[in-house]
Order: sequence, then C-alpha cells, then structure tokens
Amino acid sequence: MGVRAQQKEKTRRALVDAAFNQLSAERSFSSLSLREVAREAGIAPTSFYRHFKDMNELGLTMVDEGGLTLRQMMRKGRQRAEAGGSVIRISVDTFMEVLESNPNVFRILLHERSGTSAAFRAAVEREIEHFISELTHYTVATANRTEELARAQAEALVTLVFNAGASALDLKRAERKRLADQLVMQLRIVATGADALQSKLESRADS
Repeated sequence: MGVRAQQKEKTRRALVDAAFNQLSAERSFSSLSLREVAREAGIAPTSFYRHFKDMNELGLTMVDEGGLTLRQMMRKGRQRAEAGGSVIRISVDTFMEVLESNPNVFRILLHERSGTSAAFRAAVEREIEHFISELTHYTVATANRTEELARAQAEALVTLVFNAGASALDLKRAERKRLADQLVMQLRIVATGADALQSKLESRADS
C-alpha cells in the first residue's frame, strides 16, 4: 500500500472512530451530524466525501464493524474455553469485557436494530444472523445437535445475550457482574433443555 493509500485509510479509520466515540446512551448514530464527525476526526467537512458517500454509508460501515468485532471476541472466548473451563461462563465474561472496554461497538447494533432506517435495521439483522449461523455451526460440531435444534438453541442464546447486553451497557461493574451471573444461568438452562430434547429425539429414532 502506497503512502497516499495509507493516509486515506488512516483518515477513513479516524472518521469511523470519531463517530463511535460520540455515541452514548443519549446519542444514537442518527443524531450525529457530518460536521461533528469530521471535526472530531480532525478533517474538513468537505473531505468527508472522499471516504464515504454520506453519513448512511459511514453508519452501515460501523454496523458491519461492530458485528465483526463482537464475533471475533466471542471466537476468542470459545478458544479460551478450549484450554479449560466453561464455554458459557467464559463467553459471557468475554462479552461483558467488550461492553466495558468498548461499549459503543455494541451500542450501535442495539440502537439501530430498532431505528427508523430500514437499511440500518436490515444491516443489524444481517449481523445477528451471522451470530446465529456461527453459533449453530459450532453447536452442531461440538454438541452433536441436529441442524434444526442447534439453530433453535443458537437463536435463544443470541436473544438472551443481546437483551442482557442492552441492560448491561450502563450498569456499574458490580451490577454487571450480577447480570452476567444471571445470564450464565439462563444460557445453561437453554443448553440443558436442548440436551434433554436431543436425547428425547435420539430415543425416538432408536425405538
């Protein structure tokens, strides 16, 4: 990559980071202005258009990046669990670490999932589908689930995690710890129920 291309990528990165930095419990992406984002990134507003067609393109890029970042962190959580420990416990702890260190990565998914933009809602649903599909494949491979049952379990787990994430975003550390413990219990209940249903289906198949 040449110097000019590197500088362009650096400025593009600065714009994405600037927009993420301005999100909060009170501010969704739709409330940000192009001028605010450009000023935070340290560039002239007119230079914005060299990197993004408009604010919508920037926002969709952030949604994609938020989903990818979370999936990468959850993969790391599962890898940590492979070295020993509970997959559910370690995955929940990893998720809560992301919320504490970089809450706006999740915040944009949460805000835009029910936002006014159809394009943004669709983009968030695609990211959620990525989560569900990845977890479905993992469950089929590690728990000997049928595809149908693994997907049902994955959908339940992702719903619980997203709901907990929405509650955890602005909690203090002690409250977040209690919520994490509750989430671990709920996920284990779902997994136990899936185990029982899998056993029941196998018994029927054998009889």
